[in-house]
Amino acid sequence: MNQKRIDAWNSDDLPIFEPNLFEVAKLPRDGSADREANLFFTTDVKRAIAEADVVFVSVNTPTKYAGIGAGFASDISWVELAVRTIAEVSTTDKIIVEKSTVPCRTAESIRDILAANGRPGVRFDVLSNPEFLAEGTAMNDLLHPDRILIGSLPNDDGYKAASSLVDMYAEWVPRNKIITMNLWSSELAKLAANALLAQRISSINALGAVCEAVGAEIDEVAFAVGLDRRIGPHMLKSSVGFGGSCFKKDVLNLVYLSECLHLPEVAAYWKAVVDINEWQKDRFAKRVVSTLYNTITNKRVAILGFAYKKNTGDTRESAAITIVQSLIAERAQISIYDPEVKEDQIWEDLGDSPAARKQVTICSNAYEACADAHAVVILTEWDEFKVGEYASTDVITPVSSGPPSPVSMDDGDESAKEKVFVSGITADKVHHSLRPKLNWARVAKMMQKPMFVFDGRNIVDPHKLETLGFRVQCIGNGRFGMRQ
Repeated sequence: MNQKRIDAWNSDDLPIFEPNLFEVAKLPRDGSADREANLFFTTDVKRAIAEADVVFVSVNTPTKYAGIGAGFASDISWVELAVRTIAEVSTTDKIIVEKSTVPCRTAESIRDILAANGRPGVRFDVLSNPEFLAEGTAMNDLLHPDRILIGSLPNDDGYKAASSLVDMYAEWVPRNKIITMNLWSSELAKLAANALLAQRISSINALGAVCEAVGAEIDEVAFAVGLDRRIGPHMLKSSVGFGGSCFKKDVLNLVYLSECLHLPEVAAYWKAVVDINEWQKDRFAKRVVSTLYNTITNKRVAILGFAYKKNTGDTRESAAITIVQSLIAERAQISIYDPEVKEDQIWEDLGDSPAARKQVTICSNAYEACADAHAVVILTEWDEFKVGEYASTDVITPVSSGPPSPVSMDDGDESAKEKVFVSGITADKVHHSLRPKLNWARVAKMMQKPMFVFDGRNIVDPHKLETLGFRVQCIGNGRFGMRQ
């Protein structure tokens, strides 16, 4: 419905940044001498729905900001609008697939709306197919999913519809990774997965605070506990807190669901996951102030990274927003650099207030941000901020068309190479973006003394930076001064 955004999807400048996205989308979108295009971006919603056999409902479901459940419940108004449009224009039977993250039993509401508004004789089957792609690795997640969940009603029509969707995914996903289940279980599984992932991050960050107080190192603690097969090593990286469009929203949705089901203890448990995340950001900002002699008024602070994580330009719920706003309140002069976040997006996230305009400078490179700074604060784990020669982004480059061909997705670890398949694309590993890594020795010559580095992602080597004269504080690391 947004012409500007659709125009961007049809251009060489896509409206979002995701490694390999353009390379994967370009050939099916534009076609070639050997392949007809079969991916189309259009604002003609009604015609597209009318011609479809399967319609994926993939609209935004943000947290409500007003009314009953404000701050916790999901706003599904766009889902309802999409479903009413489907009912209005459909003249043939269709399978409707919930792709958006929705509250439990939303499918029941969808079925009710379709039944009340659909044309006589037109049948709708509703499936739940939650999305588990992670930003920054979405293309690889799409090609090599851990699992595909498909929920349906437990009757013949539901099973038949689910089977049709299974066959679609089976074109590239092994059938043993395509899981069919109860419609309501599928809806809840999405919230449960994000809640458990967010819980692990809040848990490791809470333990990181203990590490700082007793002199332990959170990376060592995480490594030790991750060796336990019952726990595993994933999502145990301490940081300034989780962000993105899903974790906070989905955990709060689970809180609201628990309260509605009269389970206050369960609601309080999951609410604590979000509370710890907010506390972690506040604790980090206070540490910056206290270390800089309890005042940062008119001191220049360089912010490296504004996206909520690397390999995306997404800033939704980014920890950087909260921390920068805290530093603005302390009247610091702030310079921000992020390689993928647009300047307009940063101003929008900061509220574009007079105070922000007066105190914040958005920079085109890290050196500009660090010049004359009293401190550097790392808030996104971009590779270019690490110590080394180059940071690279591997992309898929179409060089021919034809049947499915292997695509190298090398993440730099020779033992971890994978082969993936994209129909019509043969690709080689290329460095689409070779950004020189930050020369910290050069940075040291540009900064005010004493000079501080606050690593909110634990990506720098504090020993190496200390040899250059930096005073380094790594989150969750008691050896570098972050004691409570």
